[in-house]
Amino acid sequence: MDQEAVVMEIIVNAGEARSLCYESLAKARAGEWEPADQMLAQAQSCINKAHLVQTQLIEADMGEGKVPMTLVMVHAQDHLMTTILAHELVKEMVHLYKGRESKEAV
Repeated sequence: MDQEAVVMEIIVNAGEARSLCYESLAKARAGEWEPADQMLAQAQSCINKAHLVQTQLIEADMGEGKVPMTLVMVHAQDHLMTTILAHELVKEMVHLYKGRESKEAV
C-alpha cells in the first residue's frame, strides 16, 4: 500500500466534498434547491470514497501500528473529519433555508 497515494486519495476526496458543501450552501441561499441537493449528494459520494480508503487503512493496521502515522496522515484524517462535520451542518442549513422560504411564501 503506497501510503502517499492513500493519503492523497483521502485529502482530494475530502477537499472536493467540502467545496461541494459550500457551493451547495450558496445555491440554497439563492433558493436553488435542486442544484443544492445534487451538490450535497455529490459531496456524500466523495466522503464515502475517502471513508472507504480510511477503512482500508484501519483494516491494514489492525490496531497493531502496522501503518506508520505521519503528520500528513494526521492531516488527511483531520481533513476528512472536518469535511464530514461541514457536510452534516450544511445539510441542516439547506433544510433551514428551505423551511424559511416555504414560510415566507405563506
